[in-house]
Amino acid sequence: MAEFIGAGTLTFIGCGSIVVAAGIHDVALIGVAVANGLAIGVMVCAMGYISGAHFNPAITFGALLTGKIKIGEAVPYWVAQLAGAVTAAALVKVLLPRVATNAVHLGAPALGGGVDAFSGACLEAIFTFFLVWVVFGTAIDGRSTFAGIAGLAIGLTITIDVLFGGPLTGAAMNPSRAFGPDLVQNDWANWWVWWVGPLFGGAVAALVYNFLYLGKTAETAST
Repeated sequence: MAEFIGAGTLTFIGCGSIVVAAGIHDVALIGVAVANGLAIGVMVCAMGYISGAHFNPAITFGALLTGKIKIGEAVPYWVAQLAGAVTAAALVKVLLPRVATNAVHLGAPALGGGVDAFSGACLEAIFTFFLVWVVFGTAIDGRSTFAGIAGLAIGLTITIDVLFGGPLTGAAMNPSRAFGPDLVQNDWANWWVWWVGPLFGGAVAALVYNFLYLGKTAETAST
């Protein structure tokens, strides 16, 4: 339930802020970026102690690859994250003006002008690398003295990624964030960009962090 609510919050606020920016009020890119960052930041603070506050299949995938979560836990996390995103996207579609939601395709991430699908996937991989790296460095690494501000660090990472990548790829960094509005509006244009990119970038960040820092810690402890 924590993963359902957290992932749903990100999609609801993320999609909703884009719809608002496009059709209801004059909200600049910085407003969308801050809305996304705050949504994750507050939910990490609220529910990090319950589920680890992944709220993102790419983070769960990285945790699975590095042994921080078992497959029996990862699968329910993924189901909850996707279900939360779909529910949130459906609420945005029902509650916000149809003209505004249609204008921005329900706030689904999309490729900006001049950005091809391969470049988009690479950008999403890089943005997600930053995100998962910060998650490991603040929330997952038990030695971190910054666990108490993990929500702030993770939220700010999402904010800077959206400030840079929002006009280019939507800076979803999260397959569920793309899946929710894609399914609700049944629009799957370049859908793989927001699956392959984040899962790959998240996996690289998790594996590299684990190899450089967590693995060496385990070896030191064993000796």
